[in-house]
Amino acid sequence: MTRRLGRGLDAIFTDIEQNDSDTVQDIPINQCRPNPYQPRKTFHADAIEELKESILEYGIIQPLIVRQSIKGYEIVVGERRFRAAREAGLETVPAVVKELTDDKMMELALLENLQREDLTPIEEAHAYSNLMNELNITQEELSQRLGKSRSHIANIVRLLTLPDQIVAHINNGELSMGHGRALLGLKDKDKLKPLVNKIRLEKLNVRQVEQLITKANSAPVKEKPKQKKDIFIQERESVLRDRLGTAVTINRGKKKGKIEIEFFSDDDLDRLIEVLGQ
Repeated sequence: MTRRLGRGLDAIFTDIEQNDSDTVQDIPINQCRPNPYQPRKTFHADAIEELKESILEYGIIQPLIVRQSIKGYEIVVGERRFRAAREAGLETVPAVVKELTDDKMMELALLENLQREDLTPIEEAHAYSNLMNELNITQEELSQRLGKSRSHIANIVRLLTLPDQIVAHINNGELSMGHGRALLGLKDKDKLKPLVNKIRLEKLNVRQVEQLITKANSAPVKEKPKQKKDIFIQERESVLRDRLGTAVTINRGKKKGKIEIEFFSDDDLDRLIEVLGQ
């Protein structure tokens, strides 16, 4: 069974030209596989359930976009509809089959999710980063292709430089993108973890976090006091320096230690070896 593709379905696909040969066909749902380049990693069960109920009542109004592979079809756009249709027990789904490269699949999957605002900031950041790496393009070139400002892309991608635990908090919604951007400005990275704990415990907003970071950055950095070397070690360093005629440093760890002996030339090294062999 085939149906003519409705006008406007390809509106989100800026680089795919729609033509009269585009048709919607019903394809077996068990032959569909998720897009390997899907930027969205989390599909909320409540949203899938709601879409399933809508599909049971009205059917799938907007077809999926797929490309044919060696075994069945890979979903380019419409994975949430596919998941809901599978939950609804459908045996087939309406789809338009396109010939697309891996690069175009990745780009279109990102475009669909960006336009539907379904991605978390971290998923969006990973998608931008992957696109730039796979397509070998700059942030400026990506901004032109996606219609996003370069500064927006740069600010989002920078979130990935935060520690993994903080990235996880942003991804699950405990911290906002604004919190993440503020945390990037903290100079003393040792203060990140306690500050994040404070944000979560006290439910601080972005403005409050920015004020705390400004205060922390303006405070003088306290240098860690140097540990005084054991008198026993100092004495043996002195003995070795006198014997070898060069600087010697002894570092003792918890389970083992090491001795560092300075030399300044091959001849000096030979001299030390001779002394040590005596």
